[in-house]
Amino acid sequence: MTQPPPQREFSDEEIAAIEAEMERLTVDDVLLQTLVTLINLGARKAGLATQPGEEPANRDLEQTRQAIEGARALLPVLEARHGQELAPIKDALARLQMAFVQLSGGTPPPAAPVEEKPEGAGPAQSSGRLWVPGQ
Repeated sequence: MTQPPPQREFSDEEIAAIEAEMERLTVDDVLLQTLVTLINLGARKAGLATQPGEEPANRDLEQTRQAIEGARALLPVLEARHGQELAPIKDALARLQMAFVQLSGGTPPPAAPVEEKPEGAGPAQSSGRLWVPGQ
């Protein structure tokens, strides 16, 4: 049994640099990076990162499905702020979803449940973009 590498001690300068980076970092940055990472990881888990003619070593369609679901869950959070800038990312996600369907024999990942809107809801509420407590 191999032992894990010993814990590394950080110097005061390294800790200060990490803290300075955390001050500059925004939640928006992390969400965008996570979205891109999920799509890239999903493509790798689907075996799409192999060379042409090369058989994927460790295809894992369950991991691919999870990556797709995670990316789809993050998109609405980022759309309000980034709109059209997300077009290339949405395209990459759509291609990943198509590859998943082909690789899994035509079974798409389950769509997010569509919530029924109460009658008489205004345009903001019925668009799904307005959070209403208790709904």
